[in-house]
Amino acid sequence: MIDYYEIKSQPITRVMVWRAYHKVRANKGSAGVDQMGWKELERDLPRQLYKLWNRLSSGSYFPQPVKEVAIVKKGGGERKLGIPTILDRVAQEVVRAHLERVVEPLFHDSSFGYRPGRSCHQAVERLSQRVLCHDWAIDLDIRNFFDTIDHDLLLQAVKHYCPDRWVLLYLGRWLKAGIVQRDGTYLDRLTGTPQGGVISPLLANVFLHVAFDKWMEKHHPEKSFERYADDIVVHCKSEKQAQYVLAAIRRRLEACKLQLHPAKTRIVNLRGESAKKYPRSLDFLGFSLRPIWCRTSKGPRLLITTAMSKKSRSSVLGKFNRMRIHRWRKPLEQVASELRPVIQGVINYYCKFWPYHTHSVWHQLNCRLLKWAKWEKGMYKKEALRWFRARYKEKPNLFPHWKLVRP
Repeated sequence: MIDYYEIKSQPITRVMVWRAYHKVRANKGSAGVDQMGWKELERDLPRQLYKLWNRLSSGSYFPQPVKEVAIVKKGGGERKLGIPTILDRVAQEVVRAHLERVVEPLFHDSSFGYRPGRSCHQAVERLSQRVLCHDWAIDLDIRNFFDTIDHDLLLQAVKHYCPDRWVLLYLGRWLKAGIVQRDGTYLDRLTGTPQGGVISPLLANVFLHVAFDKWMEKHHPEKSFERYADDIVVHCKSEKQAQYVLAAIRRRLEACKLQLHPAKTRIVNLRGESAKKYPRSLDFLGFSLRPIWCRTSKGPRLLITTAMSKKSRSSVLGKFNRMRIHRWRKPLEQVASELRPVIQGVINYYCKFWPYHTHSVWHQLNCRLLKWAKWEKGMYKKEALRWFRARYKEKPNLFPHWKLVRP
């Protein structure tokens, strides 16, 4: 009889490994440096997972280097990810599940990133509530955060909350695993935890919980903030207060071997009075909060709106542009079928608070669809517009965005 709860020198059972496999499998993901994909793994799954469990439970497990992959940032440039092998991701999930049970109840209430039951929308909603009673904000940007985390400080932070030796053993090995760059060269990693690893977001939360959250709670308990991973906004009442708190945060992060980005870190004046000119809008998680004058029953009032940011709008329109919809030689129903997941994803995220601010995006998408009709049907503009409006009357739900902006 097979004992799936059998353990060896390290308290890791086969059930822990199988549960980790199912969690990683659900997230899909690409192969690492060993080029083993999901199909290759599943041909020999029981033996591969048994070998992994045997190595983890005996202390003889060593990870392979991560594969460097670059993705394009919304604001331009590249973000480098480190993709572990599939089996290494399963091993990381074993440790992550154990470590999360220990540290999750201890995390600060204003921390939202990569936590169960918490989302980007909750962070933005909390931010939009707090700016109503705070005229100033500090928009913090940590330069290359995931690439500059100090390994010794990180392990000390983990050890403070979870002194299990097997957790610290494997964390140390993952942090020291090298990187195989895109040109095939191997590079040792001296600092940081690569984005793309299963356990990296949790380690980032543990590090900033000690470096920032607990420090703010101890030294500036009256200052509210929102943190989503390394995206942080701190609220202040006045200009002098914002300058003082920013200087203190800069010293604290430098003591933790982190640096604030000099160009992206800024003080934002939402509604305060100042002789000096400050930015008037605050970008956070793809949304932009900015003051606007509105007519109310009590006269003109300066209110804060939560809208889609310019970078997000450019990113979405750029995606539609790269799809080159006007060159698709397909029926309209097939065009709608292929665009529906993209459109619905944008609506689900950016229309959570105020759908009106996305109308410019949907107007431009309708223009691209109109251009498709001109090319596909051989029509002039007015004729194509009449044709599209007739399709809208027949099937008003064909495209999800037609509920917000008609053709």
